[in-house]
Amino acid sequence: MNEDPGSTNGPTHKSWWDRLGHLFSGELRSRDELLEELRAAQSNGLLTSDTLGMVEGALRVTEMDVDDVMIPRVQMVMIPAHAPLKDIIDTVVESGHSRFPVHGEDKDDILGILLAKDLLKHFGDGENFDIRTLLRPAVLIPESMRLNVLLAEFRLSHNHMALVVDEYGGVAGLVTIEDVLEEIVGEIDDEHDDEEPPVMIQTLSDGGYLVSALTPIADFNDTVGTAFSDEEFDTIGGMITAEFGHLPETGEETELDGLLFHVTQSDDRRVHQFRVQPQTAETD
Repeated sequence: MNEDPGSTNGPTHKSWWDRLGHLFSGELRSRDELLEELRAAQSNGLLTSDTLGMVEGALRVTEMDVDDVMIPRVQMVMIPAHAPLKDIIDTVVESGHSRFPVHGEDKDDILGILLAKDLLKHFGDGENFDIRTLLRPAVLIPESMRLNVLLAEFRLSHNHMALVVDEYGGVAGLVTIEDVLEEIVGEIDDEHDDEEPPVMIQTLSDGGYLVSALTPIADFNDTVGTAFSDEEFDTIGGMITAEFGHLPETGEETELDGLLFHVTQSDDRRVHQFRVQPQTAETD
C-alpha cells in the first residue's frame, strides 16, 4: 500500500490529517467534535497545550454572558460626584484601581468614568475642583450580552470597562476587558493579588533594565525616558504583548522605538518580565 509522500508518521498521521480536513470542509457536526479534533492535534504535537487552552477559552466565551463574570454592584468601588478632592484621592490610592464609575445622587445615576491618571494635574485645586470636567463617557451594557460580543466592542471602542445594567436600568455590576480575557488565557495577576509586588524596574550595569510586565507605562516612561502612550494599555506587559501579536514565550524579543524587549520570564498564561536594552548600546 502506497503512503502519502508527505506523511512522516505512517497511516496514523495521515488519518489524523484527513480528519483535520473536516475543519475546513464543514463535515464537523458539533463543537464537541471540533474540540476532539483540536485535542488530537495537541496530543500529536501540532498544537501546544497553551494554544489549545486558549482556543477552548475562546470557544467558552461564546457561550457565556456578561453576568457570568461581572463584578457585582456590592463589590464595586464608586465615587460620588460631590465628594471633595481629598476623599477622591484617598479612594483611588486605597483601592489601587485605575478606573472608577462616578455617580450623582444615587449609584444608578452614572455620570461617567474617572481615570485615576486624570487626577494628577488637579492635586492642588482644592475647592475649585470639579470632577465632572474629567469624566469619560460610561459604556452601559445589558447582563445578557455575550462575552465574545463585548470583547469585540471593547476592541472597536478602545474601552476597558463597561457598566452592567439590569432589566430595570439599575447598575448591576461592572466588567472589564481583563475579566473577559481571563476566561481565554486564565488568571491575570493584578493589583488585587495578595502576593508582595515585585520590584518593577531594576537598572542594570550595562545600561539596560529588568522590567516587570506589571510596570505601569507611566512609571516606565519616567525611568527609561520614553513617551509611550497609556491610553490603550496600562502596563508594559500589555503593550508589548500586543506588539508581539501573540502571547510570547521566554526568549522571544521585539524592538519598539529603539528599545529591544527580550522576554526573560513567562508562563502559559502571561509574560512576567522583560530585559529592556537600548539599541544604541551593545547587546549580547
